Amino acid sequence: MRRKQLFESGLILSIAPAIRPLAGARRLDLVGVLMVAMAIICTGCSSKNEKPAPPPPGVTVTPAVQKDVPIHQEWVGTMSGNVDADIRPKVDGFLLSKLYTEGSYIEKGTPMFQLDKRQAQAAVEQAQGNLERARAGLGQAQIDVRRYTPLVAQKAVSQAELDKALSAELAGKAGVDANQAVLDNAKLNLGWTTVTSPISGIAGVSKVQIGDLMTPVTIMTTISSVDPIFVDLNVAEQDYLRFVREKTGRAAAQDLQLILGDGTVYPRRGHALFVNREVDSRTGTIQVRCQFPNPGNVLRPGQYARIRAVTELRKGAVLIPQQAVSELQGVYQVGVISTDNKVTVKTVKLGPQSGEMWVVESGLQAGENVVVDGLQRIKTGMTVAPTPFKNTQPASPTGGM
Repeated sequence: MRRKQLFESGLILSIAPAIRPLAGARRLDLVGVLMVAMAIICTGCSSKNEKPAPPPPGVTVTPAVQKDVPIHQEWVGTMSGNVDADIRPKVDGFLLSKLYTEGSYIEKGTPMFQLDKRQAQAAVEQAQGNLERARAGLGQAQIDVRRYTPLVAQKAVSQAELDKALSAELAGKAGVDANQAVLDNAKLNLGWTTVTSPISGIAGVSKVQIGDLMTPVTIMTTISSVDPIFVDLNVAEQDYLRFVREKTGRAAAQDLQLILGDGTVYPRRGHALFVNREVDSRTGTIQVRCQFPNPGNVLRPGQYARIRAVTELRKGAVLIPQQAVSELQGVYQVGVISTDNKVTVKTVKLGPQSGEMWVVESGLQAGENVVVDGLQRIKTGMTVAPTPFKNTQPASPTGGM
């Protein structure tokens, strides 16, 4: 640059003395020639310093693949025990002790709570005494019948006396039976002062404290039988009708996959038990109950769950990676690279997802190269430098909505 300035200055100084003695018109012509020469010199210098054109931007591309794809659908549900039994006492009484470990697995018939049984014990003893008195009365009536029977034949006692004795015998038998029933009921009440588990399952937290007065409406705790465990979910009415009509839907109901709250897939498969009798008019959904084996009682009631099933087999579906799709206001676009590395941005219609891939329903042909990385840097007509895309993402379980 410095050399250029010295050259121009020297040129002007060498021409200037020749311009001064000339007449006005000729001087103006010569000045014009001088300016043209300077422009040519400057143009030559600038052309020598012009920067080269930038290289085309690099992008990674992958071809759209075509294959048969199982389409999955998911629903959100909650788990519940196949039996959830609320434990209530059958009799009144103060709670004296808790006999089980909260959260443990207990067998049917295991004692769980002990109520004060003194009142029930007294009722048993009272009923026992009344029964013995009734038996004594019955014995006396039977003796009278045996005594009066031969005397009536001898005309020593009237028939009325014998009839009275027979009636007393029948009343005595009824009294014995009634008092026996009272005794049996008293013994039941005595036994019910020890509250036992009606089923085998996981025992919940106790909802009562020592010293509380228990009544038959008091819920003391809850026991859940969780093997197998149920999952309740709500299916849209449209999906329900489609599953009923199509064979794939009916088959899917017998091969369900359970995804737990942490995203892991439960290793055992389940199946649908039944569909509820009605569609909820408020939500437009119908309840479906599913069943999964639960050895070890790992799954518990109330857990969040996602149920996944194959609802369709899409034949010859065109697939592209999810990161190859750009979305703006509900419009989906992909960048397609031609054989001469020219870019064409196309609008596509997407279907369901299959793992890390999108199913393309229209707008793209199998085998066309789509831009995976660098989609934001391109536009239609641009020339790019494509390189093959290498998927470094870990494989995820196939699924989609």
